Amino acid sequence: MDREAKTMPAETRTLWSNGAAYVDGRYMPIEEATIPMTDWAYRRSDATYDVVGVWNGCFFRLDDHLRRFRRSMDALRLAPVESDAEIRDILFECVRRAGLREAYVAMDCLRGRPRPGQPRHPAYCRNYVAAYAIPWVWNLPQESLERGAHLMVARTQRIAEAAIDPTVKNFHWGDLTRGLFEAFDAGCDTAVLLDADGFVTEAPGFNVFAVIGGTVVTPDRGVLEGITRLSIIELCAELGLSCEVRPLAAEELRQADEIFLATTAGGVFPASRIDGRIMGNDRPGPVSSRLLHRFWEKRAEGWHATPVDPAPSTPSPTP
Repeated sequence: MDREAKTMPAETRTLWSNGAAYVDGRYMPIEEATIPMTDWAYRRSDATYDVVGVWNGCFFRLDDHLRRFRRSMDALRLAPVESDAEIRDILFECVRRAGLREAYVAMDCLRGRPRPGQPRHPAYCRNYVAAYAIPWVWNLPQESLERGAHLMVARTQRIAEAAIDPTVKNFHWGDLTRGLFEAFDAGCDTAVLLDADGFVTEAPGFNVFAVIGGTVVTPDRGVLEGITRLSIIELCAELGLSCEVRPLAAEELRQADEIFLATTAGGVFPASRIDGRIMGNDRPGPVSSRLLHRFWEKRAEGWHATPVDPAPSTPSPTP
């Protein structure tokens, strides 16, 4: 594994200004990061991933993300050579090389292709890790955060959890992508997908929450067990807000007092419209706004924070 370049002079850092990547044992500027076209990660979407945020120089809930990443790898029978501790170091190094204080940091585990002479079966493919750090990404534009997101319930159904386990982060985004195009065509910011029984699952890249009669409700089926979702549940307990994790019917969502979304890439996103219906005064509601503000207050206070370690004092050669 590549362990070079713990510090870099300023002129070298300009090569990494758009982000830093690690692929299969090597670090490189993000523009140079590639994977082979014949690998099954690309040919068959045979991969898992996780995303963790860095804000004000600190990772948020890094250990939770690493644990979920390992669970996803185990579920998909992916076994890279890197340990969890090594993956953690790789993420730190990507952030350091990019010189970022606010970063979107991804970790992937990819299935390669069968070794020469071996059967064309996933059991015979090598597995490897890729990661990168780029400047912070907001899943929705800032204006959507300020006015409240405009949502729609998509016609496209979420892939059944019996077929693709939604608690394992994966690249099977065909249904989510179709939902995004439905929202785009309707002039909405994003879409909420239902399961075959008409219950709410999630939005592309977001967990979904509704406020119904003062109670915060989030679906218990067909969803990724989001780290920001967990944070919202914890915040509800701290603020004395009733919170339920249960089936959420589509009509309950459409008639909710408030709706908000939760994601690593931006935290809490209140909504102001659903299927053309205006909620409240067409602005984020009081419960959503309270959770949004408290989320970022606690982040500023160091909640679940892991500072990005400074580079070691002894430099080594750069690639």
